[in-house]
Amino acid sequence: MSSTATETLSVVVEREIPFAPEKIWRALTQPHLIEAWLMKNDFKPVLDHRFDLRADWGTVDCRVVAVEANRRLSYTWAAYGLESVVTWTLTPTGAGTRLRMEQSGFRPDQQQAYQGARQGWPNFLDRLEQVLARPLAG
Repeated sequence: MSSTATETLSVVVEREIPFAPEKIWRALTQPHLIEAWLMKNDFKPVLDHRFDLRADWGTVDCRVVAVEANRRLSYTWAAYGLESVVTWTLTPTGAGTRLRMEQSGFRPDQQQAYQGARQGWPNFLDRLEQVLARPLAG
Protein backbone atom coordinates (compact mmCIF):
# COMPACT_ATOMS: atom_id res chain seq x y z
CA MET A 1 0.00 0.00 0.00
CA SER A 2 1.49 3.34 -0.98
CA SER A 3 1.82 6.06 1.63
CA THR A 4 -0.32 9.14 1.20
CA ALA A 5 0.32 12.73 2.12
CA THR A 6 -2.18 12.40 4.97
CA GLU A 7 -0.12 9.84 6.87
CA THR A 8 1.62 11.41 9.83
CA LEU A 9 3.96 10.26 12.58
CA SER A 10 3.66 10.72 16.33
CA VAL A 11 6.16 10.90 19.16
CA VAL A 12 4.92 9.33 22.39
CA VAL A 13 6.69 9.45 25.75
CA GLU A 14 5.14 7.82 28.81
CA ARG A 15 6.40 8.06 32.36
CA GLU A 16 5.27 6.77 35.72
CA ILE A 17 5.80 9.74 38.04
CA PRO A 18 5.49 9.48 41.84
CA PHE A 19 3.40 12.62 42.25
CA ALA A 20 -0.32 13.34 42.24
CA PRO A 21 -1.94 14.52 38.98
CA GLU A 22 -2.71 17.89 40.61
CA LYS A 23 0.98 18.58 41.19
CA ILE A 24 1.98 17.54 37.67
CA TRP A 25 -0.89 19.63 36.26
CA ARG A 26 0.55 22.74 37.95
CA ALA A 27 3.93 22.10 36.30
CA LEU A 28 2.19 21.71 32.92
CA THR A 29 0.05 24.85 33.24
CA GLN A 30 1.80 27.50 35.36
CA PRO A 31 4.02 29.74 33.19
CA HIS A 32 6.92 30.02 35.66
CA LEU A 33 6.98 26.25 36.07
CA ILE A 34 6.66 25.57 32.32
CA GLU A 35 9.65 27.87 31.83
CA ALA A 36 11.67 25.81 34.33
CA TRP A 37 11.38 22.59 32.26
CA LEU A 38 10.31 23.58 28.73
CA MET A 39 10.57 27.20 27.50
CA LYS A 40 9.59 30.78 28.22
CA ASN A 41 5.89 31.22 27.57
CA ASP A 42 2.67 33.14 28.11
CA PHE A 43 0.54 30.05 28.66
CA LYS A 44 -2.93 29.99 30.22
CA PRO A 45 -4.96 26.77 30.60
CA VAL A 46 -7.91 28.32 28.77
CA LEU A 47 -9.53 26.87 25.64
CA ASP A 48 -8.48 28.74 22.48
CA HIS A 49 -5.81 30.75 24.33
CA ARG A 50 -2.95 31.54 21.94
CA PHE A 51 0.53 31.49 23.39
CA ASP A 52 4.19 31.33 22.41
CA LEU A 53 6.96 29.08 23.59
CA ARG A 54 10.26 30.92 23.22
CA ALA A 55 13.75 29.45 23.05
CA ASP A 56 17.16 30.54 21.77
CA TRP A 57 16.46 28.80 18.47
CA GLY A 58 13.10 30.47 17.87
CA THR A 59 9.43 30.57 18.76
CA VAL A 60 6.66 27.97 18.73
CA ASP A 61 3.16 29.29 18.03
CA CYS A 62 0.55 27.44 20.08
CA ARG A 63 -3.16 27.41 20.79
CA VAL A 64 -4.92 25.50 23.56
CA VAL A 65 -7.37 22.99 22.05
CA ALA A 66 -8.36 20.89 25.10
CA VAL A 67 -8.31 21.48 28.86
CA GLU A 68 -9.53 18.96 31.41
CA ALA A 69 -7.99 19.97 34.75
CA ASN A 70 -5.65 17.33 36.19
CA ARG A 71 -6.51 14.93 33.33
CA ARG A 72 -5.78 16.19 29.81
CA LEU A 73 -4.18 19.17 28.12
CA SER A 74 -3.76 19.61 24.39
CA TYR A 75 -2.31 22.44 22.29
CA THR A 76 -1.17 23.05 18.77
CA TRP A 77 2.58 23.32 18.20
CA ALA A 78 3.57 25.18 15.04
CA ALA A 79 7.16 26.04 14.12
CA TYR A 80 9.23 25.98 10.93
CA GLY A 81 6.45 24.47 8.84
CA LEU A 82 5.51 21.86 11.42
CA GLU A 83 1.80 21.81 12.26
CA SER A 84 1.41 19.42 15.15
CA VAL A 85 -0.57 18.85 18.33
CA VAL A 86 0.87 18.08 21.77
CA THR A 87 -1.44 16.17 24.11
CA TRP A 88 -0.71 15.47 27.77
CA THR A 89 -2.74 12.76 29.50
CA LEU A 90 -2.57 12.25 33.27
CA THR A 91 -3.84 8.97 34.70
CA PRO A 92 -3.77 8.41 38.49
CA THR A 93 -2.01 5.21 39.57
CA GLY A 94 -1.35 3.58 42.93
CA ALA A 95 2.13 5.08 43.02
CA GLY A 96 1.36 8.50 41.53
CA THR A 97 0.54 9.34 37.94
CA ARG A 98 1.10 7.88 34.50
CA LEU A 99 1.99 10.86 32.34
CA ARG A 100 1.66 10.44 28.59
CA MET A 101 2.86 13.02 26.08
CA GLU A 102 2.00 12.63 22.42
CA GLN A 103 3.07 15.01 19.71
CA SER A 104 1.22 14.12 16.52
CA GLY A 105 1.21 15.50 13.02
CA PHE A 106 4.74 15.01 11.68
CA ARG A 107 4.66 14.53 7.92
CA PRO A 108 6.99 11.91 6.41
CA ASP A 109 9.12 14.72 4.91
CA GLN A 110 9.67 16.26 8.35
CA GLN A 111 12.20 13.72 9.57
CA GLN A 112 14.44 16.36 11.14
CA ALA A 113 11.60 17.76 13.25
CA TYR A 114 10.41 14.24 14.07
CA GLN A 115 13.84 13.03 15.19
CA GLY A 116 14.34 16.26 17.12
CA ALA A 117 11.09 15.68 18.99
CA ARG A 118 11.99 12.03 19.67
CA GLN A 119 15.23 13.19 21.30
CA GLY A 120 13.89 16.38 22.84
CA TRP A 121 10.77 15.24 24.69
CA PRO A 122 12.51 12.67 26.94
CA ASN A 123 14.92 15.45 27.98
CA PHE A 124 12.05 17.85 28.64
CA LEU A 125 10.32 15.17 30.74
CA ASP A 126 13.54 14.57 32.69
CA ARG A 127 13.57 18.30 33.51
CA LEU A 128 9.86 18.19 34.35
CA GLU A 129 10.54 15.43 36.88
CA GLN A 130 13.36 17.52 38.40
CA VAL A 131 10.97 20.49 38.74
CA LEU A 132 8.36 18.25 40.38
CA ALA A 133 10.93 16.96 42.86
CA ARG A 134 11.57 20.47 44.14
CA PRO A 135 9.27 21.90 46.81
CA LEU A 136 6.67 23.87 44.83
CA ALA A 137 4.65 26.80 46.06
CA GLY A 138 0.91 26.22 45.89
